[in-house]
Amino acid sequence: MKTVNKILLFLLGLSLILAADKPKLTAAQAKEHIGEEAIVCGLVASTRYAAASRGQPTFLNLDKPYPDQLFTIIIWGRNRAKFDMPEVDLKGKRVCAEGLIESYRGTPQIEAKEPGQITVEKE
Repeated sequence: MKTVNKILLFLLGLSLILAADKPKLTAAQAKEHIGEEAIVCGLVASTRYAAASRGQPTFLNLDKPYPDQLFTIIIWGRNRAKFDMPEVDLKGKRVCAEGLIESYRGTPQIEAKEPGQITVEKE
């Protein structure tokens, strides 16, 4: 059991070190960092849970509402249960999302697979 605890502590420490190396970007800066691991922060200006759409995505749009959003955090339906109701819980809050920045139809996005990838900034 002690070995398992040591391994878990090591992995936690390693993840903190790796997170410290990731740049912290605004939603507007993210488009210049496609293909990079980063932390992107902004105000959740609009949300949508597309329950009837393929993959049942939840969209959290930062800084400007859809269709003019600067950045999107996407949570696919297969992971949604881990997040409760993010479209309600996070709307209007300043959040940061950590992960790989990808581009979908010209808009940068991060796919959140785990709740730990999204943090609410303190006011």
